Amino acid sequence: MEHCAGARRIVGDNIEVLGEYDLALVGCNLEHVWEQSNCQSESIHEITIQMPPDLFSDSWMNRRVMQPVKEMFDNTQVGIAFGMKAIMTVYERLNSLVNSEPSFLSMQTLLSIIYDLATSGDYHCLASSHYSHADVPVTSRRIQVIKDYIDSHYQEEIRMETLSGMVNMTPNALSRFFKQRTNRSISNYINDVRIGQAALLLVDSTMTVMEISFKCGFNSISNFNRTFKSVKGVTPTEFRESYKKNAYLM
Repeated sequence: MEHCAGARRIVGDNIEVLGEYDLALVGCNLEHVWEQSNCQSESIHEITIQMPPDLFSDSWMNRRVMQPVKEMFDNTQVGIAFGMKAIMTVYERLNSLVNSEPSFLSMQTLLSIIYDLATSGDYHCLASSHYSHADVPVTSRRIQVIKDYIDSHYQEEIRMETLSGMVNMTPNALSRFFKQRTNRSISNYINDVRIGQAALLLVDSTMTVMEISFKCGFNSISNFNRTFKSVKGVTPTEFRESYKKNAYLM
């Protein structure tokens, strides 16, 4: 989407205000919408490309040269958005696809766009894996044990002593290990799980914000509101209202 400053992109439980350009890749069955009511431009140029899930075979995707592409497509389960550098790298080729007839050359152009976006590394994930039910691979058994416990006990108080005892590490050692392997702290992961579950309830239930707050493990409504806004950029009430107004499957 071009000339979209002020518009908002909603993908799963992620809401972002857009700049002049936006390029996103969204997987199957993930709710998404571009809200244009606050757009500062009267001229919006939008390009939509739909790709079949079997575009690449498993045997092809498992080749070493395709690892960046495989990783990028795995992340589309939660949706990804690209930075300006990546957008400008493929911008002209994307535009060329709009006016081209389906052919070997247009497919070659699409494949070159996909590969350049994947190898750019210039993208970030959008929806939380807990909202989208994405199966994000974990390479460490101890990290998986900790994540499984948090995923099952997020409604309760979770103590570092309990987690560290499960993997025979001291609390400090576990904190460092978790941060090194996941690039985020355990407390951040716990908050992400709780906020992801809260977002689901805000969209799919009629529970009050206070009821959702306590059901998702927060000890006060003020803490819930503050944490939710720090993660999502909007309050729980604003998030629910945005979905009532805008969310649908594209």
